[in-house]
Amino acid sequence: MKWTDDRSDNVDDRRGTGGGGGGAIVGGGLGTLIIAAIIFFLGGDPSSLLSSGGGSSAPTEQRQLNANELKIKEFVSMITAENEQTWTKIFAENGMRYQPAVVVLFEDATQSGCGPAQAAMGPFYCPADQKVYMDMSFFKDLQERFGAKVTEFSIAYVMAHEMGHHVQTLLGTTQKVDALRRSGRYSEADMNKVSVATELQADFYAGVWSRQTDSREKFLEPGDIESAIEAAEAVGDDNIQKKSQGYVNQESFTHGSSAQRKEWFMKGYNTGDIKQGDTFNQLLK
Repeated sequence: MKWTDDRSDNVDDRRGTGGGGGGAIVGGGLGTLIIAAIIFFLGGDPSSLLSSGGGSSAPTEQRQLNANELKIKEFVSMITAENEQTWTKIFAENGMRYQPAVVVLFEDATQSGCGPAQAAMGPFYCPADQKVYMDMSFFKDLQERFGAKVTEFSIAYVMAHEMGHHVQTLLGTTQKVDALRRSGRYSEADMNKVSVATELQADFYAGVWSRQTDSREKFLEPGDIESAIEAAEAVGDDNIQKKSQGYVNQESFTHGSSAQRKEWFMKGYNTGDIKQGDTFNQLLK
């Protein structure tokens, strides 16, 4: 993907600040599902982001960020800006006002509005504070520990998926899903179906963002969409279950199958129309 000239100030870089607290894993986005499916990632080599820098050892004192870490911040700032511009436009076209999310870069652990955040969780969105949390060593581990190669645009897709959860919060979808969960009227299997619809809609929004941003910036290059699809398919529940337990239990799906994740990302990309993403009516009939 081509880098644009846009940058956002809504990036809270907590790396090198002395570390944060540990605690239980919380989620809400791709999160632990990515970590369970890491060996499925394929694609190009994002060497400009992942070529240097140490592992994710717990920091004990403040330190200066190195050149590669500063470049990572610039990349995240760029993708954050492109999300802000695209979603501001889409919301305005539909008579609404977009409120940007903050992207938090951290290493090892930090505090979020949803509780302690840990690197092992992978990127996630916290609706309580409307922030996306990312420890970029996660992507580095994908390449160095497992030989999987992640492109810059597959990282952009992951961010766009988490921003999709932010869009859901702004539109009230997140709150409605939480109300259903708290009501106690629905079985675990029923709520799993609602979770699948929620996650597939975030994939749809990531596709919409990709199309609309490319229309404005022409930032996509050959292979970029394919790398996003491969990432989406990699974290399909069926792929994860086959690898982790050797069989597929569709009732326990929480994010959707590989085919569904590809389908809804591509529907968003092909239509570029936020109004075409009602996964709930499509999937919960």
